[in-house]
Amino acid sequence: MPRPTLTPDSLTALDPETIQDLSRETLERLALQLVELALYQANQLNQNSANSSRSPSSDSPYTRQAERGKEAARPDKKDDGEDGGQTGSAASGGDAGQKSPAKRPGKRPGMPGHWRSQPIVVEGEVEHAPDRCSHCGAALGIEQRGRMGSAHLVYELERDPRGIRIRCLKHCYFAARCLCGHETLARPGTGAKSESDGRKRDLVLTEHGMVGPMLATFIAAMALRFRLSRQKIQEFLRDWMGLDLGVATINRCVHEFGLACEPVVEELIEEVRAADIVHLDETPWYQAGVLLWMWVAVTQTIVVFRIGSRAKTELVALIGEAFMGWLVTDGYCAYRDHPRRQRCLAHLIRKAVALATGYYQNGSAFGRDLTRDLRALIQAVADGASDDRTKRLLARIKWGCQCHRYEVEEKVRALAREILNDWDAVIAFVNDPSLPPTNNDAERALRHAVIARRISFGTRTDEGSRFYAAGLSVIETCRKRGADAWNYVYDLIKTARAGLPHPPILPVAVAA
Repeated sequence: MPRPTLTPDSLTALDPETIQDLSRETLERLALQLVELALYQANQLNQNSANSSRSPSSDSPYTRQAERGKEAARPDKKDDGEDGGQTGSAASGGDAGQKSPAKRPGKRPGMPGHWRSQPIVVEGEVEHAPDRCSHCGAALGIEQRGRMGSAHLVYELERDPRGIRIRCLKHCYFAARCLCGHETLARPGTGAKSESDGRKRDLVLTEHGMVGPMLATFIAAMALRFRLSRQKIQEFLRDWMGLDLGVATINRCVHEFGLACEPVVEELIEEVRAADIVHLDETPWYQAGVLLWMWVAVTQTIVVFRIGSRAKTELVALIGEAFMGWLVTDGYCAYRDHPRRQRCLAHLIRKAVALATGYYQNGSAFGRDLTRDLRALIQAVADGASDDRTKRLLARIKWGCQCHRYEVEEKVRALAREILNDWDAVIAFVNDPSLPPTNNDAERALRHAVIARRISFGTRTDEGSRFYAAGLSVIETCRKRGADAWNYVYDLIKTARAGLPHPPILPVAVAA
């Protein structure tokens, strides 16, 4: 449909007096133009990734979830084994626009596997021997070392000022015989375990693995921080590092990092609950195509992520039921029960700007005034202006909202009532200048997760969601505290594989 000749700009000139003076012929032509404009706008709103060139990430999350539910409920839908891997149009009789159902990740049963063809060249050995007798507890020296009980190869990444390289090391585990006659054998350490229904082998943190802790840290950095897919990481390691790792091995390294981070996140949550000011925000997140939400809690030194529903139970899981500090949030209803709360004025200013730049007649003037007064109020509190100036701004904002709380335009009326109904939270920073007037800290913390969501379309399992949120929490907390994130992740994975307590997150100056 061509673009209509009647535009929203020309509609602002159509007041009741002008319409009364128009002839019948002009009114009929105007009505047809309005119908044409309405149909054009409706077609624009109806566009999505299935009927236009828009990307799938631009689709509404609620619409996508409903369409997946309808697709799963189709009576003529066939599973992977019935249609033989055909396309959606072939499997459903050639219907246009039909998509094949999503296949489960991983190798199909019966398909040939891929085996290692790269020769392994050992560049060094690392010896492990027991230092205490497991029977009597006596100290064991090198002169008591005996046979080698086991050994395995490990690819490890080495960092130096000139770059990085990967070496293959042979880890050897020796036995030692005590004076009491008991032989103690050194074994690879074992840490936490993650169980998942339907998986053939559970994830166990252990030192007996092919990928060393620093190489696992490097893989986790590419996946979580630089948002590379498992296949892109595999390609990078093969083409630039000369190392051929399977996608499953790469995925295991990323999940090992997430599993090692979970005890750290539990401690961070306790610190969040003891903080004076906490920024909270949430954004849509997908897990196997189902709409969930990613929550974030930010303090001066902590960032904690959590993936779950948008229910208040997720909020309680982050800050607890007895949190007594200040919350800096948007206008979501789950936050409104908390007595000490500061509304994000940046959200209100954006809504006011939308009114000011829109076609709302009297509402546009209200939007311009509200934008000007809210920004002036923030600047006045920051500058420590006099109480008279602050009171004048507050009175002007409140009076403007009261004058438009019964406006005909819904968006104008809704914004005025939103500010009035939450007035104490809107102006809390005026009485306590230590409170930030915006929730920018939480929004900035979610930025990398939002970019990753548009690239990867979320996670696939509960375990993957937990590990992703835990890994982001540790990385962002390290950056918040000025700590070297990747040296800490290396120490974290190394101690977690050995079954040792995790190290604290310390700033670089303190750690040195």
